[in-house]
Amino acid sequence: MKPLDWRTELQALRDFSALIGADSLLTQAAGGNTSLKDGDTLWIKASGTWLAHARERDIMVPVRMAPLLDAVANAQPEAEQAQLFTLSDQSPSGLRPSIETTVHALMPQRVVAHVHCVDTIALAVREDAMPILQDRLRGLNWAYVPYRRPGLPLALGIAEHRQRRPDVIVLGNHGLVVAAETVADTAALLSRVKRLLTQDARLAPAGDAEALSKLAGDNYWLPASDVAHAVAMDAASAAMAVGGSLYPDHVIFLGVGSVAAGVGETADDVAVRLGTAPVEILFPGKGVLMRRDATPAADAMARCLADVIARVPEGAPLRYLTNEENLELTNWDAEKYRQKLDAMVPSATRGIF
Repeated sequence: MKPLDWRTELQALRDFSALIGADSLLTQAAGGNTSLKDGDTLWIKASGTWLAHARERDIMVPVRMAPLLDAVANAQPEAEQAQLFTLSDQSPSGLRPSIETTVHALMPQRVVAHVHCVDTIALAVREDAMPILQDRLRGLNWAYVPYRRPGLPLALGIAEHRQRRPDVIVLGNHGLVVAAETVADTAALLSRVKRLLTQDARLAPAGDAEALSKLAGDNYWLPASDVAHAVAMDAASAAMAVGGSLYPDHVIFLGVGSVAAGVGETADDVAVRLGTAPVEILFPGKGVLMRRDATPAADAMARCLADVIARVPEGAPLRYLTNEENLELTNWDAEKYRQKLDAMVPSATRGIF
């Protein structure tokens, strides 16, 4: 590419980001991130922003790569604070770079896209994922990284494969990374991998809004998407959901694991039983309810849960996040920052009883 062509590529990256951000099967709410390298400068999506807003909002932040990579190589605490390496004179928004900045910086390719692809996650949460991935991704230069906390631990896991320069990385209990030298090639590769990893989804009846209205009380209402009900309308899906947390963004925006109401319980009954009001409650055979103060990201993750679990075959061996891994996420400053930004996003219009 010509030296100044990066500006054209950056606009192409914004268009690509908005496109994948609008696809709930690829990204949800503030999840996922994209980047472009221009010499020593890494342009990366800001933490807590939505890829879907890439065209109308300035969500890309410039970061100095050389000192960031030095911090990673020396295992310095600063490596977990990418905002320390932001080129502030070129970033008037004051937003922090993505919590995955180290991942993008360590990838040698010029363009990197990290997505929370539903079809990929449905495989990446399975203990028997490897043989399936080996079959479906045959012919591609790909790698698998078992679950590590997003940020520096994940980046170091990816760095172990750096010599092979994989173009596709499946992240255990997390998602997908694809990379290439141009935005167009990255988009084409993402489309190909998504197609190769497509899973059939179990069908489930629609949620029962009338029954849910009688259970909601004053503190709960319907989710933004009717698709979210599917996780409670299928017995196999509900059983998987209450088993624990399957991926990081669920923990951040919905809490640890999932909660199901018992027979005859209302939303208020569940809150009393638990001593706290869960963000989402599953009512088997009826659907789900969301706490009225649930953020847009929580709504997006409620749908994501239903989409992912519907693509996991009944009886498949699942690998849930451990208690320690859940605590790592809930006590991490970088994720608290994302939660703070998410609380500022206007809520979507929903059904009110």
